[in-house]
Amino acid sequence: MNQINNPSPLRILLLAGAMVLAGCSAAAPVEEPPLAGAAIGGDFALTGSAGQTVRWDDFAGKYRIVYFGYAFCPDVCPTDMQRVAQGLKVLKASDPAKAAMIQPIFISIDPERDTPAVVGEFAAAFSPDIIGLTGTPDQIAAAAKTFKVFYAKGEQVNGGGYLVDHSNIVYLFGPEGQPLATLPVDQGPDAVAAELDRWVK
Repeated sequence: MNQINNPSPLRILLLAGAMVLAGCSAAAPVEEPPLAGAAIGGDFALTGSAGQTVRWDDFAGKYRIVYFGYAFCPDVCPTDMQRVAQGLKVLKASDPAKAAMIQPIFISIDPERDTPAVVGEFAAAFSPDIIGLTGTPDQIAAAAKTFKVFYAKGEQVNGGGYLVDHSNIVYLFGPEGQPLATLPVDQGPDAVAAELDRWVK
């Protein structure tokens, strides 16, 4: 006679529990960055504070914060750069290794006045870690187009000065140069640090 082995109620409960635990241990889906796949960023040839040529690929392997502005900006640019620097400082205090993976970059959209020395001094005023870049008008225009940044020189005022209208977006790029997210500088340093901590792996 063939004997049919019916599982006991206890065995059924144990099997069900094992299946639940196996489901709980499954890896959660990886969150996709908001700018994943966007056609933003790419190669450029600009000039550093010492007069050296700097290219996008020079930062390969590093996460990159990129901001376009100008040293003579009276308010927005200094405020944004200060919050970037402070956000990095907050992150460095909590996770120095992660902060060391990030290179902040300031790119001028005012090559007429922002010489290599001027842009270098401007960037260093916020943090010695920030690299300031400038270039010829054609180089700046090409870089701005690649990074989807708008800018336009305003009319001259008394004394010969002028303002430059521009988009104030702070981009975060991954170590392969891929766009990841924008940083919420309008929300303050803690929000910047939290967003960096979220995407820098």
